[in-house]
Amino acid sequence: MVTAESRETIHSALTGKQLCFLGCGVMGEAIITILLERNMAARDQIRAAEPIDTRRAEMQERLGVEIVHENQEAIRGADIILLTIKPQSLEAVMRELSGHLEPHQVVVSIIPGATIERMTEGFQHDRIVRSMPNTPSQIGNGVTAWIPASSVDEESRDAVAQILGTMGTAVQLDSEAAIDMATAISGSGPAYVFLMLESMIDAGVHLGFPRPVAQQLVEETMLGAILYARQSGKHPAELRNMVTTPGGTTASALKTLDQGGFRTVVNDAVWSAFHRAVELGQASKNGS
Repeated sequence: MVTAESRETIHSALTGKQLCFLGCGVMGEAIITILLERNMAARDQIRAAEPIDTRRAEMQERLGVEIVHENQEAIRGADIILLTIKPQSLEAVMRELSGHLEPHQVVVSIIPGATIERMTEGFQHDRIVRSMPNTPSQIGNGVTAWIPASSVDEESRDAVAQILGTMGTAVQLDSEAAIDMATAISGSGPAYVFLMLESMIDAGVHLGFPRPVAQQLVEETMLGAILYARQSGKHPAELRNMVTTPGGTTASALKTLDQGGFRTVVNDAVWSAFHRAVELGQASKNGS
């Protein structure tokens, strides 16, 4: 697992590696930017492909890396190829690159629902890594769950872990089923937090705060609570009890949440996301 504490040694696994990004969307740009800002890769180690002329020119000027039009040109000489394309482009890219990948090249996908089996068949290539970053990864504070195919060697795994770690924390899992579970927790998780954030802000406005003030109070409260929980090392239940005075305001609020089935709803929501991830994975295997 790559954490902030180990980032100073990240560059070692990428030394001499040529990186290719297929697609210069939000995630592609974010990863390249962080790699360069943290001196984890040099500009001449990175090449990208982008079919839209205006976007290609914009990215080349902003990042200073080589950006070409054709995918086949982009992958030439690359050690690690990152699929930062839109999900609907995957089939076309697999058809285009099938038979054109070198045996040593590793393909890293951040495409939701795209299974290793599907990509192995589509690319006719077995050195595949499947990963699932979440939205905060765009600012280097996310979580990326990932799993390599068995054919990916240890050196390549280390390099992939370092790249994915640029987006925050990279957690290597032991099965694709676990990727579906991570999708339900960390992949979809930011949306659950945003909904809670929105609900508390709306409640603050209902109480009488101006919206900017309510938003500031809620954002800082949620951020501080997470940082405190992480630093304390205590179980969430213990932390909750520390805040809850018998007969007090917090106890009243928690009673209302329990009466509304808060825990059950959260649990059911995560299970729903997991089952949907499994369904999408099955559809991916079937090529639909």
